[in-house]
Amino acid sequence: MLIYNVTTNIEQIVHEQWLQWMKETHIPDVLATGKFLNAKLAKVLVTEEMGGHTYSVQFTVQDRETLERYYKEDAPKLRDEAHQLFPGKFVSFRTELEVISEKDVAKETSTQLLFAYGTLRDKTIQQAVFSKTLMHTSDTLFSYALKAEQVADTYPNIVPSKNGEDHVVGEVYPLTENELRLADSYEGNLYERITVTLASGRKAWVYVSKDH
Repeated sequence: MLIYNVTTNIEQIVHEQWLQWMKETHIPDVLATGKFLNAKLAKVLVTEEMGGHTYSVQFTVQDRETLERYYKEDAPKLRDEAHQLFPGKFVSFRTELEVISEKDVAKETSTQLLFAYGTLRDKTIQQAVFSKTLMHTSDTLFSYALKAEQVADTYPNIVPSKNGEDHVVGEVYPLTENELRLADSYEGNLYERITVTLASGRKAWVYVSKDH
């Protein structure tokens, strides 16, 4: 995994407006591209000779290919918005960090991506399965379609389609290895987990009926 870090010094006169925009608009817009797993906003505890306030935003991305696609497809528009709203009021520089090793005494790293199109999108079910509601981004799986016949006459199922225009809209959840095992237990013996490539370019697990 990589960390895309953006460090910004913002002038005092627009500091509060910029911070609110970052938290409520910009960071959610970046995550909405579907290319990042999470984001952290932190204030840099340093007194700047140039004045103002300095912040760091760290976006975690699965691989180099996804980050390059962000640079090409999304970054120009998102950066232009910042310059239009706060012209000449900030200075930013960007760095890329490669995650070599990560350990967390509090929780396991969420390294697995799961594309859900059915009941796992229900927050009540998420609470029952994972003891929490899950963070997610939206995505689409092409060349698959929802099957009219449901599993056990209750649960949705998708099948491959020869029509490339067919698609399934769903949500992508970053899970830990343990959470993925909990999802396996929830789906049970009627489903199997396979790997697919989503419209965003991300590879993710998805559950399909064993009978297809």
